[in-house]
Amino acid sequence: MPHAARFSIAPVRSLGLEHPDAIDLTDVGVVEDRRFFLADETGRLVDRLVVGGLAQVAAHTDPGATRLRIAFPDGRVLDDEVELGAHVEVPIYGRLAVGHVVRGPWADALSEWAGRRVDLVRCDLPGGTRDGDPVSLISDGSLAELARQAGGGRVDARRFRMLIELEGAAAHEEDTWIGRHIAIGTAVLAVTEQDARCAITTQDPDSGRRDMDTLRMIIAYRGLRDGRYVDFGVLADVARPGRVRLGDQVTLLGEPPG
Repeated sequence: MPHAARFSIAPVRSLGLEHPDAIDLTDVGVVEDRRFFLADETGRLVDRLVVGGLAQVAAHTDPGATRLRIAFPDGRVLDDEVELGAHVEVPIYGRLAVGHVVRGPWADALSEWAGRRVDLVRCDLPGGTRDGDPVSLISDGSLAELARQAGGGRVDARRFRMLIELEGAAAHEEDTWIGRHIAIGTAVLAVTEQDARCAITTQDPDSGRRDMDTLRMIIAYRGLRDGRYVDFGVLADVARPGRVRLGDQVTLLGEPPG
């Protein structure tokens, strides 16, 4: 069966990915993941669709999101306690993110990097705007098939910013788990649906520059769901919280857990 090969989280939405050796899955996913985000002066989300270069900035926070470390490619590092300011509500892709502006040096430094004024915001609750499906999964088989359909080469899984990358799977094997439960590590996941992708997948995961038309590549051999969704990978709810480590195998369960 497939096994966990890499985990990817982004403590600040759209900033560079972290790859821990293990993750703790709660009802809302990994509590450090996407706990912070950037917004402009008009209260709109600033992500990599707006500033691709955010991918070059690294971030780290603790499970309580009480301390934040941000490192820039030029060597600058900001590491301090999180102090909250004004309450804000920011729409993020049809959902409302409720949080507080973070005081301190981060906003000025991130604004300079982004080339526009941004505020750093901490979501009030872990999980941010999620109302379900906090886990995303993609397999090496699916990535290899995408590369084959595109004429060869390799597709970097980090383009898709999936929480769990799996090795040892057939092409799109994860799609066959929809509607089923899987065990991985000490966690049990209820696989719910395919994952609709956006234009961020067209960007190089290191530079943030657009360099591959992944959406067109996927559409060419998979088509569109309901005439509009470009699906690649799957989403899941956490049916039983637990820890997942690199190397943990996926087990397909016959019946939902009690």
